[in-house]
Order: sequence, then C-alpha cells, then structure tokens
Amino acid sequence: MIVVEDIHKSFGEQHVLKGITTTFEKGKTNLIIGQSGSGKTVFLKCLLGLLIPEEGTISFDGRKTHELDKNGQRQLRSEIGMVFQGSALFDSMTVEENVKFPLEMFTDKTEEEILERVNFVLNRVNLAGANDKYPSEISGGMAKRVAIARAIVNKPKYLFCDEPNSGLDPKTATVIDNLIHEITVEYDITTVINSHDMNSVMEIGDKIVFLKLGDKAWEGSKDTIFTTENEAIVDFVYSSNLFKKVREAQRKGL
Repeated sequence: MIVVEDIHKSFGEQHVLKGITTTFEKGKTNLIIGQSGSGKTVFLKCLLGLLIPEEGTISFDGRKTHELDKNGQRQLRSEIGMVFQGSALFDSMTVEENVKFPLEMFTDKTEEEILERVNFVLNRVNLAGANDKYPSEISGGMAKRVAIARAIVNKPKYLFCDEPNSGLDPKTATVIDNLIHEITVEYDITTVINSHDMNSVMEIGDKIVFLKLGDKAWEGSKDTIFTTENEAIVDFVYSSNLFKKVREAQRKGL
C-alpha cells in the first residue's frame, strides 16, 4: 500500500501539487488521470522519488520515503517495477537482455536462475520464444509486453506505468490494460497508472484519482464515475459524446 499525505510540489512560483492526499491499495489498479497541466506527471515522479515534495509524506507500506537512508532507498527501488511511456527498451539489447537487466542490477542470482525467471515472465506476457529478437524487430504491442515483463521480472511490490497505451491501437491497448490488471491481481501488486485514456479508466479503474490544476478534484472507481455529480470529473469524462450517452443510459436504467 502507498499512502500519500498532503504533498506539495512547486517550481519557482508555480505551485504544481497543492496538498494531494490519497491511498493506493495493493492488488488493485490505481489510475491517475487529468488534463495536460493537471500535475499528474509531477505526482507520478514524486511517487517514484524522482522529485522531492516540499511538504507532506509518501509512505510505502509504512516506510516514509524522506526518512530512508541510502540502503533503504536502494531496497525500495529494488521493489519497484516501471513501465515507461514508449516502452523505453534498450535498442542495442535483445528482448532477453532487456528483461534480464533489473535482475543483473538488483540481485545476486546465477545466470541459470536469471534465464529461468526471464523465460517465466516472457511466457506470462505471451512472448515465449521472442528472446533473441531486437526491439526494432517487434511491434509496438509486443514492445509494451516486453516492458511489462521487464517491470515484473524482479517480483516488484509496486508497479508504476506511465501512459502504457500511448501509441497503441484500441484493440492492443485493451490487451495491455487487461494484462496489467491480471498481473496486479495475480501477484498482489500495488499498481499506479498515469493515463489519459478513458477506455483504460473504464476497463481497469479499481481506484481513480482525478487531478485538476494540482488539486485532487475527485476520487472513486470505474463503478462510481458514471453516477458522480462532481462537476470537474463530469466535464472531463463527458467531453466525449459516447460517455455522455452511457451516462444518460445508466441514469435511465437502460
């Protein structure tokens, strides 16, 4: 579980995060959504420790990040998996070498143990046999699955995904959404996803945090997002005619 308490982050006179408080539970897919400039990228970077809030605390299962020494910080980093926007695979490495990378960095496993684990996660994301391919030889959807395999190879407690569906067609995006959700539940991971994709919200949004101009304007689930009267989230979600029709249908009980 990740607990965020009253965090503030500014850049000069620009107050980007204005006292965000929320909780991300394990075994659930937690989504951060909002328009461009809402603060969601800065929020994600604060959670990852790439930016340090001026006020407030972030705790990973009771460990406050600002109280960790270097060993504690390294231990926490070893427990985090990350799926970057655009996959961020190493072009000069094969699929197998990309997935091996966290194990070689954070563990003392033998080469045999590493290869066994790599093959296990590649099979889990339906990429068995793709070990020797290079990123240039696979599709965008396959590259995203490699990125997920790399993110979970070290059995993380926490999984962060930055726009995991960026650049994917709707069908492939749904496959990636479902894969992330399945892995989250299967391994009881605390998963936090930065997204602008409303299809992802409706597909896998166990917990949704909506940011607007640096404030937490709403939080809830995919089951409550259609019934909320919160104006900020209504304006954001129902800018699409499709979602307006779904909301109206739900209100009428259709």
